[in-house]
Amino acid sequence: MALKDELRKLEQDTLSSVENASTLQDLETVRVAVLGKSGSLTGYLRNMGNVAKEERAEVGKAVNAARQAVEEAIDARRAVLEVAEMDARIEAGAVDITLPGRSQQIGSRHLINRIIDEVSDIFLGLGYTVGVGPEVETDYYNFTALNAPADHPSRSMQDTFYVRDMSGDSAAVRGESDVLLRTQTSGAQVHAMEDKPLPIYMIAPGKVYRRDVADPSHLPQFHQIEGLVVDKGITFGDLKGTLDHMCKQIFGSNRKTRFRAHYFPFTEPSAEVDVSCGVCAGEGCRMCKGTGWLEILGCGMVDPNVLQMSGIDPEIYSGFAFGVGVERIACLKYNVPDLRMLLEGDMRFLRQF
Repeated sequence: MALKDELRKLEQDTLSSVENASTLQDLETVRVAVLGKSGSLTGYLRNMGNVAKEERAEVGKAVNAARQAVEEAIDARRAVLEVAEMDARIEAGAVDITLPGRSQQIGSRHLINRIIDEVSDIFLGLGYTVGVGPEVETDYYNFTALNAPADHPSRSMQDTFYVRDMSGDSAAVRGESDVLLRTQTSGAQVHAMEDKPLPIYMIAPGKVYRRDVADPSHLPQFHQIEGLVVDKGITFGDLKGTLDHMCKQIFGSNRKTRFRAHYFPFTEPSAEVDVSCGVCAGEGCRMCKGTGWLEILGCGMVDPNVLQMSGIDPEIYSGFAFGVGVERIACLKYNVPDLRMLLEGDMRFLRQF
């Protein structure tokens, strides 16, 4: 009967260990130690051949009863521990819905596009239309039709990128291409004068290209907004009033404008337009180099030759044109010291606007 006492003690110890198991891993350790291939209770079953014949049935019954009791206790404890561990995982991964969420950052239009929209809105309010033209243009529309023939010195100031046809033995392949990336959006104005009915009141925003080395005040690719008016009785006074209105709308009603005589091949007379410095209110500072003024755009009355080349009689019609750099407006309006900052994509800079 000593064997039965050993089995009873083993059963009680095992049930106590099962009850004290705090994790599923601890419970599995108890199961393997007792019911595994090398477990203590399994050992009794393997050694049944050594038990006296008259005691074998009773001992076998006791071993099976102990095994059943242990298995039932393990199953019951496992169910409890699985629920507890699931609750612990849920609690650990819980989200406190009473806390505010992390909102996604809302994007905004780039400063260059905002300036284009702003200027477009100003001129749409004056009854103008917004036109577009091809960025790949012919020499004629980019230069010749704007009173700048092949030998004109003004072309050297707008050296650009020419497009060659590499598909065959053509003149373009030999370096005589007349197709280029436009240096100004004025080509869109020529197309409008040729194709649209008069009068014309339009602006043409878009990208332009020049072989400039990028520095604080130059970019090889930038944006322009050019304006054109062709109608009967247009005077330089109309030009001054229009541009003064534009500058006040962009920079503020307290800003002043001045016109300085200049030269452009497609306008006569021509002028550069300055706006009073917003930093020093015209008193003179580092921003305006002590002058009190900031150069902003070029303009003038459309040259009669330009009108004639587009089939418009300069004896009946007159007009004015102007061109302004979008990046330059952005820098002057927001005191940005370097044009390249607009293109670097630095969110610390862009979020300011």
